[in-house]
Amino acid sequence: MWVLAEQNSIANNFLSELRDKDIQKDTMRFRRNLERIGEIFAYEISKSLYSVISKTETSLGTKESQTLSEYPIIATVLRAAMPLHQGLLNFFDKSDSAFIGAYRGVHDKKDHFEIEMDYISSPSLQGKTLIICDPMLATGKSLEKAYHALLRFGIPAKTHIVSVVASDRGVRYINARMPECKLWIGDIDPELNTKSYIVPGLGDAGDLAFGVKI
Repeated sequence: MWVLAEQNSIANNFLSELRDKDIQKDTMRFRRNLERIGEIFAYEISKSLYSVISKTETSLGTKESQTLSEYPIIATVLRAAMPLHQGLLNFFDKSDSAFIGAYRGVHDKKDHFEIEMDYISSPSLQGKTLIICDPMLATGKSLEKAYHALLRFGIPAKTHIVSVVASDRGVRYINARMPECKLWIGDIDPELNTKSYIVPGLGDAGDLAFGVKI
């Protein structure tokens, strides 16, 4: 697992702004900060991908460079992850994409809920590197369901999961249920409230990015 908040970088400014209830009022800045963090994750993940030595012809000669020999498939859990997806795609600009419509169903009296899924689209994942992005990793249930739904399109060689804010419980759940997946987390918070929202978290990322749903 790799945690962005543990690194000494400007990325912590972006994480802080995403959490700030006053800065959140600027929806364009909120989306841009999610996109920036996606770009940072893409850069870090790229270090683990396969590369080859390639030759580039300049106007004055030839230069050998180490370049990527593979591009990951980027899978996005709609709708909140769209800016995060764009950030990853800005760097992995030759990548194909997968999309998943997954959301929480109605809570019962004990605040339990089922994960509903009504849409999925993906290229072949067989033997590929897969990145699943979802800005909030709360219980981990939606990510687990999305991951297993994607496996009908093939078994990836490697799977990375990117989240901006995770709960400690969600991290433990994914590590226990999906040990083959590597977690890339912006920051980890200690608690979930009775509605299974991360505390202190940042709120509903989808609503903050695209407007309050009804």
